[in-house]
Amino acid sequence: MKRTIIARNIRFGSLFLIASLAFTFVFTACENDDAVSPEQNDQQELYDIEATLEMITENPEFFNSDGETQLKRKWRKYPTFRNLTYALFKTRLFGTVLFNQLTVFAPTDEAFQKLFDEIGVKSIREVPTDQLRTILLYHVVQGKVKSSMLSNGFVPTLNGAALNVNIDNGVMINTSNVKYADIRAFNGIIHIIDEVLLPPTNNLVEIAQSNDAFTILVEAVIKTDLAGTLAEGGPFTVFAPTNDAFVALLDELGPDFSSLDDIPVELLTQVLLYHVIEGRVYSSDLPAGPANVPTLQGESFTIDVTGPTITDTNSREANLVPSLLNIQGTNGVIHVIDRVILPPLE
Repeated sequence: MKRTIIARNIRFGSLFLIASLAFTFVFTACENDDAVSPEQNDQQELYDIEATLEMITENPEFFNSDGETQLKRKWRKYPTFRNLTYALFKTRLFGTVLFNQLTVFAPTDEAFQKLFDEIGVKSIREVPTDQLRTILLYHVVQGKVKSSMLSNGFVPTLNGAALNVNIDNGVMINTSNVKYADIRAFNGIIHIIDEVLLPPTNNLVEIAQSNDAFTILVEAVIKTDLAGTLAEGGPFTVFAPTNDAFVALLDELGPDFSSLDDIPVELLTQVLLYHVIEGRVYSSDLPAGPANVPTLQGESFTIDVTGPTITDTNSREANLVPSLLNIQGTNGVIHVIDRVILPPLE
């Protein structure tokens, strides 16, 4: 790491001196009191994202006096990014960040230290490279996304999973707070955050298997040989009925169907596929009014977020459980519903 820092300092040493003269940041409060957004002169020279993070780390004068006052008020010390910049080289993601227009939610060294304490490692060197790469990609969004462009909802990352943005009380990305926003680089935007964001680690089937409310759904998935598809394929969005929903379905179907075993495999397969759509569709992606949604089964259902409800082809209605929406997996997202929906029954 020391050699890397020395080499990078030789490369950017002159830039630090230029930056202290050419970069003048006037920090003004955003619409909330928690995030501070630097205003940069459009005529000033910009550098790449990684170099900008190093400038902040190695040269506190990168911030002007007003910025320093606000930094001291909000942090015990200046934010630094040695772990983040080292991680970019360790995972060979430097080129990805350098040659694309990106938005980076940048965790500070303090944020990384908090993570190290939680997972029981001493330094970033002990985090496996493949795991670290997955985590880093979860902090990066395609394109330049300024704080003024953020709204409540989900933003897809280069990891594949999405970040949950909430601007109701400050600016929050998942459970982290945006402390400083809109630091411009020639290849993107940097927002400084106070936690390392952790992406989902389980696939859709593993999520269902870990929840006692979905034991019948898991049994059905295994019986129909769909476990491999739902675990390894995708991305998918699954509208997952609870155990109570399956019990209610058996009562609805009558005495000939006292258990899951009484439902023919082909029919059960069609029913399950009717609960799955392609892609990651979050609740914030759904249209305001009723919309027809095609499923992997081939037929569509109607979804209405004002309920929120789903109406199947038999005019049967299921409710989406508001507190159990947007459960993310490595290959998709789950929304919990309180009734099994049915395709056309012959």
